[in-house]
Amino acid sequence: MSAGPTAMTVLVLGGTAEARALAAELAGRTGLRVISSLAGRVASPALPAGEVRTGGFGGVAGLAGWARAEGVDAVVDATHPFAETISANAVEACAQAGLPLLRIARPGWDAQEGDDWRDARSVAAAAAMLPALGARVFLTTGRQDLAAFAALDRLWFLIRCVDPPAGPMPARREVLLARGPYHREAERALMRRHGIDVLVTKNSGGCLTAGKLDAARDLGIPVVMVSRPDAPPAPSVPAVGDAVRWVLGRLPGTGRRAPAHNAGA
Repeated sequence: MSAGPTAMTVLVLGGTAEARALAAELAGRTGLRVISSLAGRVASPALPAGEVRTGGFGGVAGLAGWARAEGVDAVVDATHPFAETISANAVEACAQAGLPLLRIARPGWDAQEGDDWRDARSVAAAAAMLPALGARVFLTTGRQDLAAFAALDRLWFLIRCVDPPAGPMPARREVLLARGPYHREAERALMRRHGIDVLVTKNSGGCLTAGKLDAARDLGIPVVMVSRPDAPPAPSVPAVGDAVRWVLGRLPGTGRRAPAHNAGA
């Protein structure tokens, strides 16, 4: 809770580096209460500054009702680019509750000279491509998508995720538990050590996990890149600083409402 009377409460839908950076910029400012919401899928998440709540809201109605009960004045969706459900729920819930919503739309990665990328529209499509591309796979799509690769019993997988995976997964595998950032030199050494000949990842964007793409380029390894889902329409900005200005521009007494990119705020 910030010092002094609260003039505005902002809910940050978080779990990303951008969400933590936003909370760090806003928490503690006079008159501003910042609540970060985490989905609770990671056992020991990096906690942001300010207040934190963990767990789901119970769908659109639950989020709208919770926001009303907490006196939320504005919502910033700073979730992962592949967090489809919460982003869609946020759009509908804010419409129901009459709340302004802003999304931080982290820019995706673009292929560079020397890259060998194969675009996949889904994780299932990525799995279907693998037998023709390599035999030793570095799989970095997250623990919730492993079932799509479980039937590929002729391939070997190095599976990297933050928490131990459960459920169906490839039989021939090694699980590596690690949290980013991942640096180019270390990623290159990891791929060499395990004889990796194809990388599978989602187009998450950002610098914390881009080292694997640099390493794959260095080693001439093909990359199966899973495309982002289409985001529901909402005002969006590409950077944390833009979101900070949007929030501060909505504080009572500023006399303005900061515009967002791509749509009216």
